[in-house]
Amino acid sequence: MIRTPHSNRLHIALFGRRNSGKSSLINALTGQDTALVSPLPGTTTDPVLKAMEVYPLGACLFIDTPGFDDEGALGTQRVERTLQMVEKTDIALLLCDAALPHQPAPAEEPYKAWKERLEQQGIPVVPVLNKADLYSPAETAALAAHIERVCGERPVLVSALKRTGMEEIRQAILAKLPADFGEQTITGELAKEGDLVLLVMPQDIQAPKGRLILPQVQTLRELLDKKCLVMSCTTDKLGDTLQALAAPPRLIITDSQVFKTVYEQKPPQSRLTSFSVLFAGYKGDIHYFAASAAAIDRLTPQSRVLIAEACTHAPLTEDIGREKLPRLLRQRIGEQLQIDTVAGNDFPHDLSPYQLIIHCGACMFNRKYVLSRVAQARTQQVPMTNYGVAIAYLNGILERIVY
Repeated sequence: MIRTPHSNRLHIALFGRRNSGKSSLINALTGQDTALVSPLPGTTTDPVLKAMEVYPLGACLFIDTPGFDDEGALGTQRVERTLQMVEKTDIALLLCDAALPHQPAPAEEPYKAWKERLEQQGIPVVPVLNKADLYSPAETAALAAHIERVCGERPVLVSALKRTGMEEIRQAILAKLPADFGEQTITGELAKEGDLVLLVMPQDIQAPKGRLILPQVQTLRELLDKKCLVMSCTTDKLGDTLQALAAPPRLIITDSQVFKTVYEQKPPQSRLTSFSVLFAGYKGDIHYFAASAAAIDRLTPQSRVLIAEACTHAPLTEDIGREKLPRLLRQRIGEQLQIDTVAGNDFPHDLSPYQLIIHCGACMFNRKYVLSRVAQARTQQVPMTNYGVAIAYLNGILERIVY
């Protein structure tokens, strides 16, 4: 489970002021010296990520963030990094420092504001009072009561130094976890036990020798867990593979780049989809992506399109996001079509210059992060689709594939 990709882990982020004990708490929760600890405020200058297997939560990713009260030019940049982590957060631990009751009233506002900010994005929040070992029982009770008045919820009392309250935090996270968290599957209802599923996986420069790309690996593993009968082939061997089978496959999953080729050869009774389309539903909002694909027909040579990649890599020959998809779009719309590309965590705050966003399958992002981008696009009324959905639409077969 230590090798579980970050994108499949429960993302637990810690937010709070500088020197509120976020890094110490991360170390206590993980049982390791994951984050640098110092009495000096502002020690954490960039988010620190630590993957752990935590019973009974399963595979988790803890995120230590810079203090949201950081100051100066660099401090502003650090706070911006903290804000970026909000978009990836499944559960938030909000550390309220013990000095809060002794501060003027405005000192309470950041906690209220951050709790509201997190909850407005659908993120469950667990208030935490750290350093509880420094106070008497009466003082601790008074602090907890005050934090409850400020945050609207009683905090979990912990001591990162003495590593007390760790089980209480785990139980609080478990209680806040959405009932359906982790129930999303890649293939959903499209495949069940005993189904024959054919995977068409071209092995080109995008899939280095000796390896499969992550969506292929994860889909294959899920199908095996479902007790499906799985057959794999490359595109050039599709015809031979179909002839070798005693019966047509119930489902064919292909690389989106060869959608048209596979569609033209598939048996009429076999349903067709792609890895990218499956991940559009697994990580994002497939119905919004499918509806947004119609925006392709409204593009003009003067339009502007944003292509968003989850992973950062040096562009390769025939890269789908950098070359193949832009070529398909320009063949249809015109060579003047402006196409911008962003990668990794880079994603514009202002999407208004764009008439369409096309996102990759996002196998490297967790679902929460992809949905935050979808929400941003919806709010700004910019259509957003996905590589596989867009390619199916451009090939005229979107209505004939399944998702």
